[in-house]
Amino acid sequence: MAQCAAVFVRYGRDNVTDTAPVNLEASALDHIIIRFAGDSGDGMQLTGDRFTSASAMFGNDLATMPDFPAEIRAPAGTLAGVSAFQVQISDHDITTPGDAPSILVAMNPAALASELHRLDIGGTIIANEDTFDERNLAKAGYPINVNPLEDGSLANYTLIKVPMTSITKEACAPLGIKPRDADRSKNFFALGLVSWMYSRPTDTTLDWIKAKFAKNEQVVAANTAAFKAGHAFGETAELSAHQVEIKPAKLEPGTYTNIDGIPLCHGVWSPLRIFQAFQCSWVPTQSRLPQTFCTSSRRRNTSAFVRCRPKTKLLRSHQLSALRLAAISA
Repeated sequence: MAQCAAVFVRYGRDNVTDTAPVNLEASALDHIIIRFAGDSGDGMQLTGDRFTSASAMFGNDLATMPDFPAEIRAPAGTLAGVSAFQVQISDHDITTPGDAPSILVAMNPAALASELHRLDIGGTIIANEDTFDERNLAKAGYPINVNPLEDGSLANYTLIKVPMTSITKEACAPLGIKPRDADRSKNFFALGLVSWMYSRPTDTTLDWIKAKFAKNEQVVAANTAAFKAGHAFGETAELSAHQVEIKPAKLEPGTYTNIDGIPLCHGVWSPLRIFQAFQCSWVPTQSRLPQTFCTSSRRRNTSAFVRCRPKTKLLRSHQLSALRLAAISA
């Protein structure tokens, strides 16, 4: 940690454009809504998921909303390729990921242009200023020679400019990691910074990095260094005025289940239960899903679910809803 911190001493409050006094202790809030946004290759879903897991381990109640790009393989840095993840954490019972986020983490100009309208007036923007160059600004649709981080157009927000890419490369350089490979870890830098700002535990994320990338020691080292670098940056750049604490929620003891993706859409029914409810023929594929749930998709190499090939016309949404209600009643 000391090695990482030494890299960031030269980055001070000049990167933060606000007039809030520096607090020695984190302020307490009952909830916070954070939205991570970046290019589809920036790992925003992973970043949001890890922040969510750390919050769950801390004891907060939470709700999330992944927001995938409109195009699967949109050109990097364009509005159509922006991927986002929104999470609300609180010290009380909540049921939604929130409406307007209070904090927007923008990894590039396209993320800022695409997601700024969602942010509350007076909210906080954490921007990776290394990506706000002429080329990326043009891809995001900004006029020539216009940089939103410099032209005063964000005066209604608290703007925190952080050179995430360059600091991540500096932190990974002593490990012998190439700059191009280190660049892929900048999302963990953002995660480390936000984890410090919102008092998230770090052991959960560091242990996950070791387990997830155990087969590649270099990736473990890069992601760990980036995460610690982001965490250290929050302290060395004197961002104490932005440090927030959300205390654990008073949740009843019991077993809690994380449901997402297909289980959330189709219910936690067994394949046999679905088959009996909808009386569908089975599609002879490895996924073993009923024909009714097959769908066309360009992500045919990422999920067993989309390996189904429907031979009949899909049910319309209101018909499918009626069948689901019938299944629940049964």
